[in-house]
Amino acid sequence: MRGCFKGDLTKFVAIAFNGRDLKHVDESELPQRRSTHQKYIFFNTESSVNEPMCNPWWDNFFNWTSTYKLNSDVMYSYIYIRDMNGVHVGPRIDMDWVKDMKKIDDTLKEKLKSKNKAAAWFVSHCITRSKREKYVKLLQKALEPYGLTVDIYGDCGRLVCNPLEQEKCWAMVSSDYYFFLSFENAFAEDYVTEKLLAALNNDAVPIVFGGSNYTRFLPPGSYIDARLHEPESLAHVMADIIGNPSKYHEFFRWRNHYKYSEPEHKEDVCNLCSALNDESMVTMESTYPHFRSWWNPNWEERCQDDTWET
Repeated sequence: MRGCFKGDLTKFVAIAFNGRDLKHVDESELPQRRSTHQKYIFFNTESSVNEPMCNPWWDNFFNWTSTYKLNSDVMYSYIYIRDMNGVHVGPRIDMDWVKDMKKIDDTLKEKLKSKNKAAAWFVSHCITRSKREKYVKLLQKALEPYGLTVDIYGDCGRLVCNPLEQEKCWAMVSSDYYFFLSFENAFAEDYVTEKLLAALNNDAVPIVFGGSNYTRFLPPGSYIDARLHEPESLAHVMADIIGNPSKYHEFFRWRNHYKYSEPEHKEDVCNLCSALNDESMVTMESTYPHFRSWWNPNWEERCQDDTWET
């Protein structure tokens, strides 16, 4: 980062800081002058557990935040939820889901009949802070008495799906698998990544494993939260659902009411532009006095861990 900040930076309306580049920055390398009108914006899409902000100068440094956290000033989400009219409705802290969702139609029921395998997991990060790999190992063992397995694709498993043929991979998930493991690599509030979309948009029920309150991201009855189950319990639930088509169909009611997608880059840019043109936001002079604890409530414990920089 040294040498990046040159010239009269006070003339800029906003300066964006990529959180992933800040861990090795010394305070002397930061802009030495700033005007009261401009906004210093913290950007980060990586988990706050994996990317803590440890140094004290970050408190009272940033005016705005733009991250996956739902209480950010400008959202920079992995996931967009729209209603059937294309209106962006979530995710949000206070999601108001449709209460009485319609049953799925016969066309979708017929499509779901082709499934013949329990669960798929696409993963390349094999050792994680969430220890998801240990949970899956126990789940594999618990599924054995039911004659079921988790098929692991990628660097952490024995199966391969050519990354150059993504459409074929997703078509296979859609036709073959009842469930898809949407397991995060770290437990952090609101850290829900595109792994969820791999299930939702490919006719599989997501089994989630993360630190978020998933009611902010998914309608009730549309997913299974692995953290609410021991592996043996989850294996039993999976086997029961696979053996009961009507139960399985219930997980797809959301499709009559919502659409899930990744935000387009232009949407994120537009969100920022809108904020910078919102007079009520721009004229408000404020910073995050306790930024480190806003970003990661357990920052002290995490920053004492000498592996935090890895």
